[in-house]
Amino acid sequence: QVQLVESGGGLVQAGGSLRLSCSASGRTFSSYDVAWFRQASKKEREFVAAINWSGGSTYIADSVKGRFTISRDNAKNTVYLQMNSLKPEDTAAYYCAAGPRGIRYGEYTYWGQGTQVTVSS
Repeated sequence: QVQLVESGGGLVQAGGSLRLSCSASGRTFSSYDVAWFRQASKKEREFVAAINWSGGSTYIADSVKGRFTISRDNAKNTVYLQMNSLKPEDTAAYYCAAGPRGIRYGEYTYWGQGTQVTVSS
């Protein structure tokens, strides 16, 4: 069993930066793909970024490419989402998800509770 806890969200002005963290319990986390998703009010959930178990491969959505990066530290059981040049349209609840079949099959078994990011104009 893996439990995920997101942190690092908050209120930031447009053009600012935030770093989200996804901290996990469970020894199997380091073998899982991890992704970040976001959901804005009244909108569908949107893929943001993913990283494979080793950190050797990353995938970034076109909407945030060049501004967001994903990384992980398996020794700390933590995945990070560095968000730069934030825009008001980045405002959303951000969720991390993990699972052994994430990147290849789009299946994420474990989900966190989310952290809110609000970008003011």
